[in-house]
Amino acid sequence: MSSSAGSSCIPSHKQRRSSRRSRGCWDPLDTDSQSLSALGQFQTLPLEIFHMVLKYLSVKDISLLSMVSKTLSQHLIHYISTSAGTRRLLLQDFHNLELPGRREGASVLEHYKSLGLLFKRCTLLLPTRDRLKYVHKVLSEVSCFKLSGCASPLHCLGLKCYGVFLQILTAGWDELECHRVFNFLWELSNLARKVQTVVSSRAGSARKLELRIRLYCRRVLLNHWIHRSDSAFWLTRILKPWPIVNQARLLYIIFGPVSSLDGHVVWQKMIEGPTDETSLKGLAEAIKLLYGTEAREWTADDVISLVDELSVVPQEWLMENNARLLLLSGNNICFTFLASKAVNGRAVELARLMVFMALVCEKDLYCMDWVVRMMQKVCRVFSTPWERNNFLQCLENAFAHMLMDMLQAVLAGGHDEEDNSFLNLFHLVNAQANFHKEILFLAMRSSPNTT
Repeated sequence: MSSSAGSSCIPSHKQRRSSRRSRGCWDPLDTDSQSLSALGQFQTLPLEIFHMVLKYLSVKDISLLSMVSKTLSQHLIHYISTSAGTRRLLLQDFHNLELPGRREGASVLEHYKSLGLLFKRCTLLLPTRDRLKYVHKVLSEVSCFKLSGCASPLHCLGLKCYGVFLQILTAGWDELECHRVFNFLWELSNLARKVQTVVSSRAGSARKLELRIRLYCRRVLLNHWIHRSDSAFWLTRILKPWPIVNQARLLYIIFGPVSSLDGHVVWQKMIEGPTDETSLKGLAEAIKLLYGTEAREWTADDVISLVDELSVVPQEWLMENNARLLLLSGNNICFTFLASKAVNGRAVELARLMVFMALVCEKDLYCMDWVVRMMQKVCRVFSTPWERNNFLQCLENAFAHMLMDMLQAVLAGGHDEEDNSFLNLFHLVNAQANFHKEILFLAMRSSPNTT
């Protein structure tokens, strides 16, 4: 085996043919013995034939081949950079999603997962900076991988493919390396300047840019991670460079409600009327992610301040939408937010928010005893009995004032099909009744003389 490997790729007695074909094969006279042994049987093949062999291998098989030796890996790196390798590996069928046998572009996504593994293995021995430069050099010709590179980003799988590629490529990298990846992407896409534009402009004045930033952040940086700690890391990298006012605006751009027609961010959704859970779910999940133990760079005060700032983006939200967001964000965030208002002496605002939480529970069919238990926990925050009793009085006053306001709206309304004032009054009356019913049940259960 070793003796045959040491011979020329063309028999030595045919000198003229050997000199004519020497540029097309890996000549052992030009390669050290260690490299030859690393190439194994492939050293007998001309380079063009080796590339032809690669056409018959799947991307996963090529990635396995790259782990055979450093020399073979280097040859594969060279192959990927050739025009033939680029045509073979960089599929750009990102818009034809209805081809036979294709389910929402699943095949092209799987291809880029395999391609990410190939790049991961080929560049294993390179420093992080060189790995990123090589990846960029190969992928830079794919316009749909760029933030503003596709004319129809909503109907394109390019950013999703780029995202799964990066997720596979960087899986298992330490935090310092991931910082470098983020900084590389941040500078490459010029995100800092573009984010600055949208967070400092009037809401909706740069609708197309808002949409592209949302799609890039979600599809490339956020959506493909399996572990919450990874998602928290990347979301933190996106938000932390900015002051809290801009953090809230950026959070709304990335996770807020969008139009079902054109995908643009709907800025007036939280201001003009009560919204549904679907419109708030993305924001609530992001808040839970930042509040969780996985997001080490965020304190509870940071997250509560962010939620407070979010409730005035772009203007002050309806209180019902605030209450619905808190319910979707979970018990811990909800209690911490309410407790902060209790500690800061904002009893009237706290009482109104609790009433709206009862209204949301009634509308969305949550258990009303949850609101009562939350009220009990908040009452324990007050340092004196007077503060607690004042809060309870504010709570009853809030119910009474809201009922009067809604009743006036019903009397003043035209009672047409679009007038929801009577339905709102109906829900509030039921909410008040069920809220006090749960309090009575609680009082009766705690009374020692009840039978």
